[in-house]
Amino acid sequence: MIDLGISKLALIGAVALVVIGPEKLPRVARTVGALLGKAQRYVADVKAEVNRSMELEELKKMKDSVENAARDVQTSVESGASDFEKSWSEATAGLDEPLREPGEADALQSLGQPVFPVYKHPKKNFRLKQKAVPQWFKARSGIRTRTQSGAARVARFRPRPFQKP
Repeated sequence: MIDLGISKLALIGAVALVVIGPEKLPRVARTVGALLGKAQRYVADVKAEVNRSMELEELKKMKDSVENAARDVQTSVESGASDFEKSWSEATAGLDEPLREPGEADALQSLGQPVFPVYKHPKKNFRLKQKAVPQWFKARSGIRTRTQSGAARVARFRPRPFQKP
């Protein structure tokens, strides 16, 4: 790149003042400055475009490597799943029927086969929300347990008109 120091710029300015003249020098300086600015912007745009294309190529390479790794993992999982299914079916081959009679469990144990209990579903419904604060604690501490509309609340706490006996 061109190395311009203060002494070289002063020499160029003096030559331009003598050659161009003091009347036209400001206009020429503005034109040269605008042209240099356009040239710098053009160079910066070209550099940015080259950097973008390089990053795009790197991203494409990275995408290909990730896709290949995903395919490898998928094939290994599929082969492992088929092996697991085979071993699972072998291990659970005799467990499809539940035990119904107590004598049958003793017979299986004498043959050396493991005996598993029949699954019994719990009677709890976990989708229902369980109350966190007991009702007696709410009553003792004065927490409202039932909601009231605004009109009902006003009617409840409105002072009664005084009646003469």
